[in-house]
Amino acid sequence: MIGKSILALASTGVLASAQLISDSELITDPGVYGPPLELVHLYYDEFPTGIAVSAKGRMFSNYPGGLDATNVNNGTNGKYTIAELTGNRTETPYPSLEVNSPPGGAIDYTTYPPTGAGLPDYFIGSQSVVIDPADRAWVLDTGRVLTPNGTLVGATYGGPKLVGINLNNNTIFQTILFPPTVAYADSYLNDVRFDLRRNLSGTSGHGVAYITDSSTEGRNGIVIVDLGTGESWRHLDGSPTVHPVNEFLAYLWGVPLYGYQPGKPFTYIPFGSDGIALSADGEDLFWKSVAGRYLYSIPTKRLRDRSMTSEILAQQSITNHGQTGITDGMETDTNNFIYHGNMEQNAVSFYNPANGTDQVFVRDPRINWVDTFSTGTDGYLYFTVNQLVFGPLTYPGTDRRQKPWALFRVPLPNNGTKPRLV
Repeated sequence: MIGKSILALASTGVLASAQLISDSELITDPGVYGPPLELVHLYYDEFPTGIAVSAKGRMFSNYPGGLDATNVNNGTNGKYTIAELTGNRTETPYPSLEVNSPPGGAIDYTTYPPTGAGLPDYFIGSQSVVIDPADRAWVLDTGRVLTPNGTLVGATYGGPKLVGINLNNNTIFQTILFPPTVAYADSYLNDVRFDLRRNLSGTSGHGVAYITDSSTEGRNGIVIVDLGTGESWRHLDGSPTVHPVNEFLAYLWGVPLYGYQPGKPFTYIPFGSDGIALSADGEDLFWKSVAGRYLYSIPTKRLRDRSMTSEILAQQSITNHGQTGITDGMETDTNNFIYHGNMEQNAVSFYNPANGTDQVFVRDPRINWVDTFSTGTDGYLYFTVNQLVFGPLTYPGTDRRQKPWALFRVPLPNNGTKPRLV
């Protein structure tokens, strides 16, 4: 009967005319929005995450061995975890190859199980490089890297650290080591922001740094560092706002984002508090979990407080700003816009605290995983696009990344620039 009905329609010309219908009248997704992207740099060597841009236009990136085993420096292979971008397609180890080459490599195989090398004078596995308001570079080292089979080793004291570098002479001027009570063996110190104002309450007068712990093992939180004394402490460890959302599932380019580790079943994305941004006046800290759609903030005075009730007050002071999409890195400008990745939309978006809205800033089919932002004093927003979730640590467990990875920039609205918290 069905075959006869089709033949009957064809004989009357109804089916033939249906086949000639065009989709030219249908609305389609334009795929782009906002200012056009400017391609700044292509990465052909190691897998990058971070980007930092100095006042003089120097650019630096980091290459974490905790996210890509091929980035790991074994002491002799010439790999680097921090580099300066020296051309459109080339990088050079920064501040030197020696600092990037821990003797014996980044992993200590004399322990069982193997651990990250506890070498305070060498970079082990950096996850972030940032330029502070005084135009100094800071390297945030997790002290953790992957073994060749994809196992993330635990950190040991001397590995997790914050290292300051003077850009005028390219020398290290300060190294702050995190004790095991602040950077746990299973911590993953991810991103950092600086406030150098001298009148900050509860500090030495040399400024503070705020750091996210995005650990996939579950002990997420915010780490605070007094840059004068080198003391550090944690807040929000027990808050659900810094943890991944249970059974969280996002999509990128039509592919579900499940987590994967060799030899284990697929699971949900386990990354907690990751992206971080200070308000333009430094009075509020914003953050998001990778495995979560909500944006949160807290008054920074609550994080600097170390009194007996400081944790209670901190957790009571958190503000939920609603859903803003899937995000890794975040950044601020003098408009006080909180920029963040919006990966499911192939976009960069921003939250406007003045009216509580979140909206797309720029959208482009070339955008996949927006990892890290840097607001330049030149009026541009820089960000890396690195295909992170096409790598072997997500479903289907195969490496689908294709070199090169990219660094883009786009002009900030309203003549925006980098806030100066000094």
